[in-house]
Amino acid sequence: MRHPLVYEIHLRSWLRRLSVACGRSVTLGRVPEEEFERWAGLGFTHVWLMGVWPTGPKSRAVALADDRVRAAAREALPDVEEADILGSPFAVAEYRVPREGGGDAGLRRFRKQLHRHGIGLLLDFIPNQVGLDHPWLGTAPQRFVALAAGAGGGFDCETAGGVVRLAHGRDPNFPPWADTVQLDYRLEETRGAVLGELESVADRCDGVRCDLAMLVLNEVFERTWGQAADAQPMPAREFWSEAIASIKRRRRDFLFLAEAYWNLEARLQHLGFDYTYDKRLYDLLLARDFPAVQRHLVGKPLEYVSAGAHFLENHDEPRIASLLSPTEHAAAAWVTLGLPGLRLLHDGQPGGLCLPAPIHLGREPVETPQADLAAMYERFLGVMRESAVGQGEARVLMPRPAWNDNPTWQHFVVVAWRGPAPQWDLVVVNLAPHPGQCYVPLPIADLGDCNWRMRDLLGAECYERYGEDLQNQGLYLDVGANGVQLFRFEPV
Repeated sequence: MRHPLVYEIHLRSWLRRLSVACGRSVTLGRVPEEEFERWAGLGFTHVWLMGVWPTGPKSRAVALADDRVRAAAREALPDVEEADILGSPFAVAEYRVPREGGGDAGLRRFRKQLHRHGIGLLLDFIPNQVGLDHPWLGTAPQRFVALAAGAGGGFDCETAGGVVRLAHGRDPNFPPWADTVQLDYRLEETRGAVLGELESVADRCDGVRCDLAMLVLNEVFERTWGQAADAQPMPAREFWSEAIASIKRRRRDFLFLAEAYWNLEARLQHLGFDYTYDKRLYDLLLARDFPAVQRHLVGKPLEYVSAGAHFLENHDEPRIASLLSPTEHAAAAWVTLGLPGLRLLHDGQPGGLCLPAPIHLGREPVETPQADLAAMYERFLGVMRESAVGQGEARVLMPRPAWNDNPTWQHFVVVAWRGPAPQWDLVVVNLAPHPGQCYVPLPIADLGDCNWRMRDLLGAECYERYGEDLQNQGLYLDVGANGVQLFRFEPV
């Protein structure tokens, strides 16, 4: 089994960056071959094009009038112009690639180029809402949540039957998104229409990242919209179980990634998602709560951890290089890359970029990459390609104290990866800013039958250990502050 390694790209700003670098207009159908060669050389299995679908003029006008959007734009681009603010890519006007991006024909060519390099394509699917410019507002307004006349959180929409008040899309914990309209998942017609959109998107890619996937769960939707006007009971069936099964009947290898929170990740995995965001790991790493990181990873079933999408950055989060020191960054990055599951890197993260790049913008700030962090990621990804990490069976191991009154064992993350027999690779991370020691049991069959050589593929250390000692005591580790290692185990 190969665990996905995904690279997220902001389509709008990326195409502009390429156009400047190439001195010509670059669309999806004209991306230089060097880009694909670079991604393949780093070992990425998928590229996620974030923001491929258009934002219409009505939704963009809402963004232009939003003081928060303008403030974020000025912070990122002190010389920002109105033309730079394109609106939210999650207020989708239609699931068609706009002409300025290369159109659907350009997307087909881009995908073919990815496939020639052994890379799959992920695209966004936004199940909860559509943008204000979506054609259903004119042709099928009954597919949206209706509100009582004058109710807050909505807008008046002219329809053939008169004026109706429709709800803006929302997460129940935040104000409504005024550039969107809320789909009504109580209605079979809406569910069927959304499934049709999903099938159309699936025909053009190899997987989808489903935005805020938990919002359309029956229990969440009912809690959010049960008091809306003309409330109807929810169907007994979950939308995701039917939708995912429908796609997988035709495309067994199609990848479903859920943006998910609120401890609903396991529920979404049960309904068919291949991977769900592991936001808990991200939060604990940033909080520097290292014992909780370890408990989170060893306290969950391996199947759950292996269905996690592990990340330090995405378009919703600050640049990780602005939050962690370089040594902390290296340790946290090796945790996310060394775990089983989907590993996600964000455009600019491997270069150590620090400046924010708001999703409403079509232009990104110019920033010089940090050479040390760029070299670190290149080294990590290069070594991973030559190892068993991400390539097969993994186990997250539980360290134990090296001696009494030494709590540093709680700061370790250790993952064993089985390579071609009898080879094993061991990911080791000491997350703490001080040295740490522990013992780790090794899940190697017939461990005591021979002696073992362990060589650090990320460094120069090389040791030989008696198999009986490893079997009886476990492997003793003494690792420096924020230390990272990848040991290759081979019988002597």
